[in-house]
Amino acid sequence: MNYFVEGLQGSGKSTLVQKLSDMNPGYTAVREGEYSPVELSWCAYVDDDQYQRIVEKYPKMRSKIEEKTYSEGCRKIICYTKIAADDSKFYQDLEQYEIYNDRISFDAFQSIVLGRYRKWDSDQMIFECSLFQNIVEDMILFRQADDEEILSFYRKVREALGGKNYRIIYLQAKDIRGNLETIRKERSDEQGNELWFPMMLGFFNDCPYAKSRGLQGEEDLIRHFIHRQDLELRICSEVFPDRSIVIESKNYSERDILNRL
Repeated sequence: MNYFVEGLQGSGKSTLVQKLSDMNPGYTAVREGEYSPVELSWCAYVDDDQYQRIVEKYPKMRSKIEEKTYSEGCRKIICYTKIAADDSKFYQDLEQYEIYNDRISFDAFQSIVLGRYRKWDSDQMIFECSLFQNIVEDMILFRQADDEEILSFYRKVREALGGKNYRIIYLQAKDIRGNLETIRKERSDEQGNELWFPMMLGFFNDCPYAKSRGLQGEEDLIRHFIHRQDLELRICSEVFPDRSIVIESKNYSERDILNRL
């Protein structure tokens, strides 16, 4: 069996991934930014020529880059956010090679995403937000796809995952605003300066979806999260009804999980 842990930011995905890992010795937990056979978030997806240009541009970091690089056929995946760099331009340079946020055509995006789900052949895996979050955000905020288009895409995902044993555990947030407040505090420095929220808000304010609709600020971001959660729950119920388990975020026990699995 394999597990996909999904939910909004601040819903407790990392905590649940750790709980599942503790409950299932021998399973491999894959968190955001780590090398994954299915997910490419926080990773540069490059060909050989692009890779050579990167290591030539950062010769002093070559060994660090090589350590966090994984080959898949004619492509290389660089887990660049797991590399310690003194120069922030390194992260900006590598970010441009991500597949999300409309950086590549939809046809190329679909081919890469579905192809990786099809090729995935490992087992006993626990994935953190490797099915919904990054794909859904890309399609809503940057490609401005409507709900039916996104549901249609996930029907193709379901086909690509055919024959694989997996469960989707979705952490439903009953208090999205409260969860957001919690994560804002958790992701602040020792002086209380928020680190994550200003970046998240800027990301939302600058995306094509928000700009085309005149959306901006915290209230519109919360409304987006409400819409996104409703849509992801629809995907669970309409596309993966036999594969999905929905539990209340931060209000469950290990026994609840075991009983549902």
